[in-house]
Amino acid sequence: MLDIYTLGEDVLREECSDIKEFDESLKILADAMIDTLEEADGVGLAGPQVGVSKKIFVVHIRGSEPMVFINPSIVGTSIETGVYEEGCLSIPGVYHDVIRPVGVTIQAQDLNGKPFTIQADGLLARVIQHENDHLHGKLYIDHLEERERERVVRSYEKKNKIRRKQKVRV
Repeated sequence: MLDIYTLGEDVLREECSDIKEFDESLKILADAMIDTLEEADGVGLAGPQVGVSKKIFVVHIRGSEPMVFINPSIVGTSIETGVYEEGCLSIPGVYHDVIRPVGVTIQAQDLNGKPFTIQADGLLARVIQHENDHLHGKLYIDHLEERERERVVRSYEKKNKIRRKQKVRV
């Protein structure tokens, strides 16, 4: 299990660098990210969320196999957009509707460095966009208008203080 970094940690706002070494340590990282994602009951997890400023994210949507994306690049998006409530393991407990393209085309590399291209729509397209944003220091709240973003941050901070107080009491 890896620690999940939360809102306020600098690593979440950094531009990630390309992965150049496709070795055993990369496979260990990807496996640990998938395990962490499943333990946290999420659908996607990016390198910065576990303190790694490298271009890697994993996706695991129930009913499908986990996917690993290394050095990804979204090369196309649909014209059509859709609204869907998003949350984030790095901003636990708060959610907000986000507008994104309903379809994407992404190019990436697998754990062996082999390039691949995927066209995705629906939930997979949304998760890919959300996780890819993390690799560029962007969070889902950055897609919101300033007033809504501030409200979400305040809500997160309020819930976080409540959690800390409960931990102290135990």
